[in-house]
Amino acid sequence: MSKRVLHVVSNVAHYADPSEPTGLWLSELTNAWDVFAGEGFEQRIVSPLGGVSPLEPRALKWPLLDATAKAWLADKARMALLDSTARPDEIDPADCDAIYFTGGHAVMWDFPDSEGLQRITRSIWEQGGIVSSVCHGYCGLLNTTLPDGRLLVAGKRITGFSWTEEVLAGVARKMPYNAEEEMKRRGARYEKAFLPFVPHVAVDGRLVTGQNPFSARATAKKVATLLRGANGPA
Repeated sequence: MSKRVLHVVSNVAHYADPSEPTGLWLSELTNAWDVFAGEGFEQRIVSPLGGVSPLEPRALKWPLLDATAKAWLADKARMALLDSTARPDEIDPADCDAIYFTGGHAVMWDFPDSEGLQRITRSIWEQGGIVSSVCHGYCGLLNTTLPDGRLLVAGKRITGFSWTEEVLAGVARKMPYNAEEEMKRRGARYEKAFLPFVPHVAVDGRLVTGQNPFSARATAKKVATLLRGANGPA
């Protein structure tokens, strides 16, 4: 039976200032999609509200626009998937073997407090599935609790876009919070690469996280390796 991966994308189209657009960092979705497609996995996309997932304009410019994202932009059928994402209440976690939170600064606003996404994530984890994220996608794991009330990320090795990278990218002043520090406050064992903007993946059992957009393919490959193997208990 084919493994099933649920991708999570944002519905947010701008920073706090409506004149400053943001959205899904497309290559974080497309690189993972290609890896999972190559494995023959079934894939579906969900967002906090369902419907349209806007795209981050900066991610659509050279040199950040890679071949996988270019191919997606040229494919009307795939682009249509981002116009009609599922709502959390349309997803049965029992149908998912893994969840993969994509990034883009937009997710900082709508991922952390989505009870629907938390419900799906908790269920996938409890049934022995894989929870994963890349870049800002780890904001979707900030507030997810387990049935005993513990935070899923507490005590776990985890990575995601670092504050140093926010500063170097020139967007720190636009951030609603420091995601790296918020993870540490929740007891996560945050780690990052020695140099910014290089691929880095942290694996802690069935929790797989990538640091930045350039970590998407490596993160997906780690998830695929786990999906090919046996999934044990938490």
